Amino acid sequence: MFIRARRIIRFALTLLLLAFAAFAVVGLWEHYMVAPWTRDGQVRVQVADIAPQVGGQIVELLVQDNQFVHKGDLLFVIDKGDYKVALDLAKADVASKAADLEVKKNENERRRKLTTLSTSIEEKQIYEGSYSVAQAAYQTTLANLEQAQLNMQRTEVHSTVNGFVTNLLLRVGDYANKGSPNIAIVDSDSYWVAGYFEETKLGSFQVGDAAQVNLMGFEEQLTGHVESITRGISSPNAAVSTQGLPSVEAVYTWVRLAQRVPVRIKIDNVPPTITLTAGLTATVIVTPSAAAAPTALNKIRTLGSLIKDR
Repeated sequence: MFIRARRIIRFALTLLLLAFAAFAVVGLWEHYMVAPWTRDGQVRVQVADIAPQVGGQIVELLVQDNQFVHKGDLLFVIDKGDYKVALDLAKADVASKAADLEVKKNENERRRKLTTLSTSIEEKQIYEGSYSVAQAAYQTTLANLEQAQLNMQRTEVHSTVNGFVTNLLLRVGDYANKGSPNIAIVDSDSYWVAGYFEETKLGSFQVGDAAQVNLMGFEEQLTGHVESITRGISSPNAAVSTQGLPSVEAVYTWVRLAQRVPVRIKIDNVPPTITLTAGLTATVIVTPSAAAAPTALNKIRTLGSLIKDR
């Protein structure tokens, strides 16, 4: 009787251990193969490269490295000397062409009122043409004046975004070349997290699902949601080799690594204790809202197909 009881206990313990092992295997499979999370995440940001629209020597620098600036704040000033001279010349040219236009207009009006007994048709046409040329010249000087005023305004370079000046190497006395960026500003309104999810996990969540972001080095968490999923990544097999032939990489059929696809996470809330910096490492966990949980049969089929593929 005692021996039989011991056998029953051993059998029950064995079943319990098997059940626990089965639950552990299913839990691990669920966590690593299905659950939408990844440790391969990174904080990213847009950077505004500020370039002057006119060239000249920098005479005033109003920002420092890592300083926060608002959109529209003055960053630096370019020497206005040449542009002031150009503006004065444009104003004088406008005045000259306006006076000439008035003379040509009066001459044309007088000739137009005269009869053909006092002046010829050809002479009328000559004065009318001179008046038209004077009008065109006056409009040209107005355009030149507007351009000179714009160039004068552009000697003051302003920030185009809210953000932090970064890696500032500019100093007073440097020459600013037209169209060449010389100040980089990290756009503080553009931070997002790029989570690189395995392709086997993309079907378990969708755009709009809530996301939790854990940054390495910070205890508090960021909250956000899935904003978009990248619709294309580069393929090494699409590269063209010699003679225009495709360059196809060798594949080890017994090992198949899941491709990682970038998923853009929009940050909804940043705790005050966290200093966001582009490049920080992050763990991203998505909470599916409408994705159906895989059934046990589907799990077995998927696991079987994975084993078969490998």
